Amino acid sequence: MQKFFVLILTGILLFSCKPYENTKIRKNQITYEDFRADQRLFPTDDGLIKYVDQGKGPVIVLLHGVPTSGWLYRKMIKPLVDSGYRVIIPDMLGYGSSDSPDGFELYNAENHAKRLLELMASLGIEKWSHVMHDAGGLWTWELMRQAPDKIEKLIVLNTIIYEEGFYPPVRMKPGGMAKTAMWAYRNGVSTNTLLKSLFKQGLKENTLNSIDVEGYKTPLLEGKTKAMYYFFSQTCNELPDYSDVFENVTVPVSVIWGIHDTMLQWPPQQTRAANALNVKNEDIHIIDEKHFIQETKAEEISYKIMDFIRK
Repeated sequence: MQKFFVLILTGILLFSCKPYENTKIRKNQITYEDFRADQRLFPTDDGLIKYVDQGKGPVIVLLHGVPTSGWLYRKMIKPLVDSGYRVIIPDMLGYGSSDSPDGFELYNAENHAKRLLELMASLGIEKWSHVMHDAGGLWTWELMRQAPDKIEKLIVLNTIIYEEGFYPPVRMKPGGMAKTAMWAYRNGVSTNTLLKSLFKQGLKENTLNSIDVEGYKTPLLEGKTKAMYYFFSQTCNELPDYSDVFENVTVPVSVIWGIHDTMLQWPPQQTRAANALNVKNEDIHIIDEKHFIQETKAEEISYKIMDFIRK
């Protein structure tokens, strides 16, 4: 009987662990339903990719990481579009609103990059400015390896570059335990716990409300964990080396980094990364935040991106 009550209490704690702290809804706050209504469809051989395409003018691609989606950039759409830019925000395969087909290597960097290049080709976009975050950096380095002439200007936001700065909150071995963890994430058993931990590590102060969190939680509850499984059980254990790509980067690069990030740290790699990517000192911007700088510093980041692109 005692074990039964322990199980019940554990279940209550897991399900009641809300991953947001704020209950106040902001004025004109976009809902996840509205965000999805603005997304378009792109069919690939591997599955459907959803993406936002708004505005007219020079193109800026905003690329998310793990375990987020294009929702991460929702606060940056308006300032960029209002300033005369065309904004493309994909949900990479396995994330957000995009399909999550069975497979393992389907979610490696090579295939993510290939599908993103196919999307841009389908839109008739030959060149663009490129913003990436978190694991989006790996997919970007691979894209630049496959097609080095597509990106005109590169903006690095708390991105995976070298092993020295990479401290993922989760590392798993492929197999049953990792698959069980993914099952728990998508079935509501530990979904809130995952997100609460993620925001605690990723924000100086968790100011998110229920609408904010909905856009992160819904894809998980819809079963979008196969790409996460690849990242946590493969990429986190065997980080790809893109040194050869860095040596051939000739486009202007800017770094905008939340300096208090414990998962992706700038100081351990700053000299090596800045030299490898040939980043000028004036194009390195240190932000007073942790990992998810798009959540609390969206407007500041947007204007720094535009200032850099206009130079």
